[in-house]
Amino acid sequence: MRTIKIFFLLAILFLSTNAFSQDKPYSLGVGLRLGSPLAVSLKKFVSEKSAFEVYAGFRGNSIYNWISLSGAYLVHTSIDDIEGLGYYIGGGASVYIYSYDDGFFFDDTYSTTAFGIQGYAGLEYTFADLPLSITADWIPTLFIGNGYIGGFGAGYGTLGVRYVIR
Repeated sequence: MRTIKIFFLLAILFLSTNAFSQDKPYSLGVGLRLGSPLAVSLKKFVSEKSAFEVYAGFRGNSIYNWISLSGAYLVHTSIDDIEGLGYYIGGGASVYIYSYDDGFFFDDTYSTTAFGIQGYAGLEYTFADLPLSITADWIPTLFIGNGYIGGFGAGYGTLGVRYVIR
C-alpha cells in the first residue's frame, strides 16, 4: 500500500512541475504503450532534453499475469537530419503484482510482489502538424523477486502512441 501512495505522490509532483521551455518537443503527453507490458502512459518534459514518464501496465496469459506501476527518467537527444525525430536513454523502476496458476492439480499457485530496475533506449517521432508522437523502445529489466519473476529479462519493450499537449 505504501508503494502505491508513493507512486501517486510522484505522479502529482510530475504533473505539477512548472519547468517549461519553448524548445521542448512538447510539454505533456498521454498515450498507450503496446507491447510488454500493455500500458497507459503519462510523459512530462521538465526541460528541453529531460522527461519523466509514468505508466501502469498489464501482461499475462492463461498461466500468469501481472500488473505493474513504472516510472522512468529519460534524456532525449534530437536527430538533426530528420525534424521531429529523436532518441532517448534513461533508467527507472517498477513494482509488479504477480500471480501464477498453471491449472494443474499441483500446489504451485501463488501471488507475489516484485520489483524491477530498468534501462530505456528508444526512438520518438513527434509530428509537426499533429498533436501526436510515436515511440519504439527497448526496456531491459532486472527483476528482484521470488519464483518465476526473478532474474534478468532483455525481451521487454513497446511501441507507443501518445497524444501530445504542446
